[in-house]
Amino acid sequence: MKRTVAKKRYTASDMRAVSPEWTKRDFAKAKAFDEVFPTIRKGRGPNKAPTKKLVSLRLSPVVLDHFKAGGPNWQSRIDEALVKIVKRKAG
Repeated sequence: MKRTVAKKRYTASDMRAVSPEWTKRDFAKAKAFDEVFPTIRKGRGPNKAPTKKLVSLRLSPVVLDHFKAGGPNWQSRIDEALVKIVKRKAG
């Protein structure tokens, strides 16, 4: 027969013991994340192609299925196809 062990619940005083509230002195000694961990990269970084705009667009299922069938980066392929059409009409 299995015996279950009750999980220990942490009280507010337990939490204060391991993570006390910061004082003004603690805040004065604090350093920025980048100073403490300069080699860790935060976020994705600057956008390589900031010329693109975020839009919401409704596409027919036929179009969507066609581009998704080509695998990953289907959104980029839609953009490339539209750019070709625009250049062809403009030129």
